Amino acid sequence: MENKLYTSELKVMEVLWRGGDQPARQIAETLTAEFGWNVNTTYTLIKRCIKKGAVERSEPHFMCHALVAREEVQSAETAELVDKLYGGSVDKLFAALLSPGKLDSEQIANLRRLVDELE
Repeated sequence: MENKLYTSELKVMEVLWRGGDQPARQIAETLTAEFGWNVNTTYTLIKRCIKKGAVERSEPHFMCHALVAREEVQSAETAELVDKLYGGSVDKLFAALLSPGKLDSEQIANLRRLVDELE
């Protein structure tokens, strides 16, 4: 993928990740129902995603296919967040997440399990 995806473009990607390949018209209908967007807005965003290499278009019916996985985008966004807000320190990110009242006991247990699996 060539460039960062912005929030509105990520909404287009989310529709594709949830529902798989679909025509642009169906993506537009979904985003109209969820966010009240007009069709032209959605088509513009799909074209931006295509230009950035995140979506591929095919015929018939302007069929759209996600070229990047949700996990790939999540990883890139997380790395950017850690760099921007925590100076590249994952420890500082976790400290912020683990400050009192931020996570319930189930979430903490899940994090412990994940850390144990990494060791």
